[in-house]
Amino acid sequence: MASRSKSLATLLFSVSAGISNRSADRIASTAGALLSRRISSATSSAAVVAEDEESGGIYGLGGVLKEYDDYRRSLYGEFTHKALLVDAVGTLLVPAQPTAQIYKNIGEKYGVVYSEAEILTRYRRAYQKPWGQSHLRYVNDARPFWQYIVTASTGCSNSQYFEELYDYFTTEQAWKLCDPEAEKVFKAIKEAGVKVAIVSNFDTRLRPLLRALRCEDWFDAVAVSAEVEAEKPNPTIFLKACELLGVNPEDAVHVGDDRRNDLWGARDAGCDAWLWGSEVTSFKQVIRISMVPSSLTRVYNYLES
Repeated sequence: MASRSKSLATLLFSVSAGISNRSADRIASTAGALLSRRISSATSSAAVVAEDEESGGIYGLGGVLKEYDDYRRSLYGEFTHKALLVDAVGTLLVPAQPTAQIYKNIGEKYGVVYSEAEILTRYRRAYQKPWGQSHLRYVNDARPFWQYIVTASTGCSNSQYFEELYDYFTTEQAWKLCDPEAEKVFKAIKEAGVKVAIVSNFDTRLRPLLRALRCEDWFDAVAVSAEVEAEKPNPTIFLKACELLGVNPEDAVHVGDDRRNDLWGARDAGCDAWLWGSEVTSFKQVIRISMVPSSLTRVYNYLES
């Protein structure tokens, strides 16, 4: 297993060094999105290889990937990423039920009468407004901010209602993983020697939530805005994650679902970045796309075993 992990460590995240220059965004987005669709349509590694041989290129995208690969090589040479940074809500996990539905279901016994559609509209409006009490929304446990959001969304200021909602979103029942194979992939990454960190705009409930979901040990570090006192897209939180992992920003690649907060923020910090949901839709794809193309099949086989 040790030799296998060492081999994978050599393969993981090769050449795809941190690109902060947004002029590379077009190439990265095209390669990522198209490659993701082609990979996700293949039923096995054998099917991928057979299709590739027939198409005459890496998943039929040899030209695009080669252009991006050559660009990175011209800047960084033969370089291997040492760390993976991952957004929490929207990338690693999502609410198990729609937030507006939970607000309504729990709120009915406290007199909430708004429909789910009304609650959602009011929630979005309140969340998008500047938070006047601080330049940060998530300060410590962020209770004042969330109290404002709940009251604005539902019209109910009952403190018992708020506390029940607040506590609910710290339980494992409230959340589910975006990628059902996340555990297998993250454990393989860590065994290969690649460091992994969460980078999240969240309050201090994040750590107990990770424990409740039994995924805390997947990560070497957690950079949460309530503790770092900086929220994405501020590069500070990405730099803090790299500091906690003991790597340089250019040694890390970040994955998140928000173009402004995750893609731009990470790249402004000097990290590479992929957009979850469009450029990549699974953590296996993150590994595939962040590697030398000729090595893709071997890593795919490793993760399938």
